[in-house]
Amino acid sequence: MRRRPELLAPAGTPEKLRMAFAYGADAAYLGGEQFGLRAFGGNFSQDEMRTAVRLAHASEKKIYVTVNVFPHNEDIADLPDYLRFLADAGVDAVLVADLGVFMLCRETVPDLPVHISTQANNVNWRTVDAWHKLGAARVVLARELSREEIREIRRNTDVELEMFVHGSMCISYSGRCLLSNYFTGRDANRGSCAQSCRWKYALVEESRPGEYYPVAEDERGTYIMNSKDLCLLPYLDEVIACGIDSLKIEGRMKSVHYAASVTKVYREAIDAAYDEGRTFHLRDSWLEELQKVSHRIYTSGFFDHVPDGGDQIYASASYEQTADFIGLVRHYDERTRMATVEQRNNMKVGQEIEVFQPTRETFCQRMAEMRDEAGEPISTAAHAQQIVHLRMERPVEEYAILRRRREKG
Repeated sequence: MRRRPELLAPAGTPEKLRMAFAYGADAAYLGGEQFGLRAFGGNFSQDEMRTAVRLAHASEKKIYVTVNVFPHNEDIADLPDYLRFLADAGVDAVLVADLGVFMLCRETVPDLPVHISTQANNVNWRTVDAWHKLGAARVVLARELSREEIREIRRNTDVELEMFVHGSMCISYSGRCLLSNYFTGRDANRGSCAQSCRWKYALVEESRPGEYYPVAEDERGTYIMNSKDLCLLPYLDEVIACGIDSLKIEGRMKSVHYAASVTKVYREAIDAAYDEGRTFHLRDSWLEELQKVSHRIYTSGFFDHVPDGGDQIYASASYEQTADFIGLVRHYDERTRMATVEQRNNMKVGQEIEVFQPTRETFCQRMAEMRDEAGEPISTAAHAQQIVHLRMERPVEEYAILRRRREKG
């Protein structure tokens, strides 16, 4: 019988962590204030990390912490104490990419499980097996693998395997980029990537400074390194059949809306694929839901073909989405049928909204009555994170998301 894989969600902040767990994640990965590759992702203080572990373990969920920086000599001194803190806090594993950091983990906190990050470029079974023999509990596969290569790795190794199934793709090999260092002095391999691959580029001939020639047909320049986003939802049953132990969603720097929506889609899909087996089929509603969050056009990446020009976006670095996140339910009073909502975008009485919930069905309604914190009727909630009370047509759950359809153009 096939194993039900773990669903691993990103948690850039404590709020995103709570949303990921509410919407069905089995585990979350997050970064501390040091030694991760997302210096601008929010990240967790030590007190927040202890709280995160308590929250996770109370629900029988897990916390993995990124320590996947490529350290220089000056970074090494503080690492042992940080690793001891993580072990004492009770995190379930650390993710590392550097061999020296790996060995330091084994020496300093030998009982703390170590997962090998995708930044270690794990593209063949020999490498994966070598990490296992050194003591790694899990290896995260590189994004640059086909289904056949993944199957071969699984056949030849016993270690837990994790792979990305959704999120942003990097032009560089498994994220090991030097563009940001070269253009801005911000070291992508030490957590400070400027996302230079998303910039607009043109060609300049040495003897003609100031004359810019488009690399593609767009006269404004070209985004030659701007990849589409990965989405393996249509191949989910095949991914599970490959024997993957953990399915990972990219996006620690993405929004609360993203953390909730993408997690719920993959939660429902994983459960359906596991329960239905050969009768599993892809739901249109899942694909529609993934269009509602901010994303680039989707691609299957390396899983089913060798990426070519069709997997890049040449005209723009912008995102697209079909819905706007406007409010987050903090409480619901069954007696009055009023929801306490934290505003996240302009809200007006009369708007048609969609209510997206952690476990209950999504439904639509018109906002007929809205009151401020003093109980006075209001027609608009225009202040950032303003608390309002909204009459609901059906009961709603804590962490339910209110959104409205985004009009084209």
